Amino acid sequence: QAQLVESGGGLVQAGGSLTLSCAASGRTSTTYAMAWFRQAPGKEREFLAVISWNTGAAYYADSVKGRFTVSRENAKKTVYLQMNSLKPEDTAVYYCAAGPGGTSAYVYSYWGQGTQVNVSS
Repeated sequence: QAQLVESGGGLVQAGGSLTLSCAASGRTSTTYAMAWFRQAPGKEREFLAVISWNTGAAYYADSVKGRFTVSRENAKKTVYLQMNSLKPEDTAVYYCAAGPGGTSAYVYSYWGQGTQVNVSS
């Protein structure tokens, strides 16, 4: 199995930036891609971005395209989510996930514990 640990969440003012990290360990060789999701209170889990471990190819949800950037550092088995121009509506718990790729949360077998991001207006 793979284990994922997120870090980097916190409180930031609107317009600010944060970088989240997701460190993977264990059987990461069985996963093809890493994705970021978020979930705000009372809302469904929302896909944000996904990146391939091998190629580095990335895909973004329209809601974050141009503001968020996903990257990976294979040697450290770590994936990052750089978030710029943050808005109060970005407030949520952010999760990383490992799996075959795609935008559906259901296909990802491994999840981190989540990290809270609060954006104040």
